[in-house]
Amino acid sequence: MHYLPNDPVAEEMLGKMGLSSMEDLFADIPEDMRVKRLDLPPGISEVELVRTVDKMMKESRGAGDMPMFLGCGFYDHFIPSAVEYVMSRSELYTSYTPYQPEMSQGILQALFEYQSMMSDILKMDVVNTSMYDYHTAIGEAILMAKRMNHRNVFLLPEIMAREKFQVVENYIRGAGIETRTVPFKDGTMDLDALKGMLTGEVSGVYIENPNILGLFDKGAMEIRSIMESRQVLVVGVNPMTLSIAKPPGDYGADIVVGDVQPLGVPISYGGPTAGIFAVSMKNVRKMPGRIIGATKDAEGRRAFAMTLSTREQHIRRERATSNICTNEALTSIMASAYLASLGKGGFRELGLQLASRGRYLAGRIDELEGFRAPAFAGHFFNEFPVSVDVSVSGLLKECRNRGVLAGYDLSRETDLLEGTFTVATTEMHTNADYEKLLEVLVKSREVLL
Repeated sequence: MHYLPNDPVAEEMLGKMGLSSMEDLFADIPEDMRVKRLDLPPGISEVELVRTVDKMMKESRGAGDMPMFLGCGFYDHFIPSAVEYVMSRSELYTSYTPYQPEMSQGILQALFEYQSMMSDILKMDVVNTSMYDYHTAIGEAILMAKRMNHRNVFLLPEIMAREKFQVVENYIRGAGIETRTVPFKDGTMDLDALKGMLTGEVSGVYIENPNILGLFDKGAMEIRSIMESRQVLVVGVNPMTLSIAKPPGDYGADIVVGDVQPLGVPISYGGPTAGIFAVSMKNVRKMPGRIIGATKDAEGRRAFAMTLSTREQHIRRERATSNICTNEALTSIMASAYLASLGKGGFRELGLQLASRGRYLAGRIDELEGFRAPAFAGHFFNEFPVSVDVSVSGLLKECRNRGVLAGYDLSRETDLLEGTFTVATTEMHTNADYEKLLEVLVKSREVLL
């Protein structure tokens, strides 16, 4: 098959589809959402092309060009060189399923170590070798809850990232599951409202700890006690917070989901990452994805093999629990390399530093006229909500123009958080970054008054 330009072939293909031009292929995409064609002169050399595109790229500015305090799921942490070395090994940088264990001991062991480390952090019995991301892990958890108790109503927090709601709705559309939202009160889930919603038709409850505001939900420790034994508690976590926070396995979680991004995975325009999915041993046969196990080979030596895979091609279709075709093996391995490079002591030390930085920065912002930080009372890690007496979108735009990515506008996720934005700090920030943020917040607010 040749790949050279061939107009007659293209015309024949268009004709078969009932189209008259290549532009007709994109007719469904609104004009204002299409990427404009690059303004490049015809027939330029490769060196000229590279020079021209480099010039264009320099007009963009990101986290490496200015202080960045964005969070809301993606965090700019330092990544040790060892992590990049491990992920660059040719035997590891594929996510293809290791069907032949005799040829794949390296990647199988690396994934086994990921499962072991995450199980230790989460205090859960079993962790699979990852889902695609946080959002799809929530969707899979809701489907699994129905497999566990055959009920069709699932409760979600009222304040949650809009995209998570959208992914969940796509996941459950064909499963006959109805979702209902539990109101929030003072920045966390309203437990009194939840008690009234836990009827016999409810399959389970999903709670994020910390939530989209960055606050630890004080009710998370109590939810299991007010639920029926058959109802499923699903907890979403930022794994970095578990360096110092109580793990969900210790307060009754049946399923734990999250994202490995804070653990050594670059922001990279929002992906790829890997979704965390953990369960108790009694429910392992109902979980999606796959599990790597330790065993012995024919000569009695320690070896690793894929011990559970729930995709249709591996077991009888009616017993399949997921149509996940692969996992995010590479980013899972990055997370395990990151945790190994820090060690337990280093992981906890980093967590204490992040929590300390969060409290320091919140206190400094709260001293500024017109700002309140945190906007809701409660405990937080390295991210916290801020309210301000001017337009949040206008404030953040003005801050960006002045060279600081000051935070994330939560009104983009829900109308209930109008006038609130989150600020996240990491070990990457310097004192100079903090001072610049404070200065820019003050000046940007003055412009909008």
